[in-house]
Amino acid sequence: MESKIIIEVAIMLFAGIGFGRLAKFVKLPNVTGYLIAGLLLGPSFFNFLPVNMVNSFSVISSIALGFIAFSIGSEFNLAYFKKVGISPVIIAITESFGAIILVTGTLIIFGFDAKLSILLGAIAAATAPAQTIMVINQYKAKGSLTSMLMSVVAIDDAVALIGFGFATTIVEMMSSSLNTNIFISILTPIYSIVISFILGGVGSILMKLIFRWFKKSSNRLCIIFAFILITYWVAESVNGSPLLACMALGGVLVNIYEDIESVIKITDSFSPPIFMIFFVVSGAGFEISALSGIGVIGLLYVVVRVIGKMLGAWLGGKITKQEEKICKYLGPTLMPQAGVALGLIVVAGNLIPEYAAQIRVIILCSTFIYSIIGPVAAKIALEKSGEIIVPKKIKS
Repeated sequence: MESKIIIEVAIMLFAGIGFGRLAKFVKLPNVTGYLIAGLLLGPSFFNFLPVNMVNSFSVISSIALGFIAFSIGSEFNLAYFKKVGISPVIIAITESFGAIILVTGTLIIFGFDAKLSILLGAIAAATAPAQTIMVINQYKAKGSLTSMLMSVVAIDDAVALIGFGFATTIVEMMSSSLNTNIFISILTPIYSIVISFILGGVGSILMKLIFRWFKKSSNRLCIIFAFILITYWVAESVNGSPLLACMALGGVLVNIYEDIESVIKITDSFSPPIFMIFFVVSGAGFEISALSGIGVIGLLYVVVRVIGKMLGAWLGGKITKQEEKICKYLGPTLMPQAGVALGLIVVAGNLIPEYAAQIRVIILCSTFIYSIIGPVAAKIALEKSGEIIVPKKIKS
């Protein structure tokens, strides 16, 4: 069994490299190639990575998400926020609630159950930053749109969790459950956010103290790795948000540690194989046959969520008086959805068990669709905004 896992990891890396290069030949981001490689290796095609084996790689996914969240948090420099003010918060709220309101309203208008519509609308708020961050890193995107994007996706999960918390409260009230404690239902997402930020803040302070005694890059890599893992685990154990906690870990550290550039350089040098395996496994975890079960409600969800995100981002940009390129191109970069959304499937399914299977199919299918289209949309948006200058030859 161990030797099989070893050869599977090697083949996933080779497949990721190969399809990443093929993707570049047709001017697609590397991450799209990684996902396609996983799809071909998974149950839908060659079944080299069967479902049980995909599940066994879940720990790699958790590690990758922890590093991605830490990377996003490390962009949270207070000097930047002093410059832009609360604009990213306002835009995160408008783009999240744009998706919530439009998806919920559209599904209800088309005659779908109100409780199902409300929960799907709430899940629609969540944005997965992984694919977009990979595009930014690959093409070294830089500018006001990229900075705003990094800030918005960092706040997005917090807004999504709060929105989902209120949605579950409404659904529980509609279900007329006598055991429902409305006060606790409202406080639950707030507790999740607060405890996550506390854990990340405490972790970053401890990390800074330990860095005093360890200067070598190899030692610091081990320290960073350990803190990301323990922050992720503790947050999960106390019902916080592991992603928010790891974001806070990077966000506080960037503002209290002077040599943050060396930390970012260390994580950037270590993370590529983890990210590649993560995206290959993500592609392998999707069974293409599930697309047939997405139905009208799924198609509406996929299309209307994107429209809601784009309109919300545009509105937030106009309210905060941003540059035209931010108003116009931020929305398309917010398309991908995974991470938090996949976790909310379980909660939503428990609330309305009669729709649990349908919710799972809709979110899994939409996640895969967004994973393929999202990086391409992000690349196009960043190119049109002038924040990607594609060289003639890009190193892998």
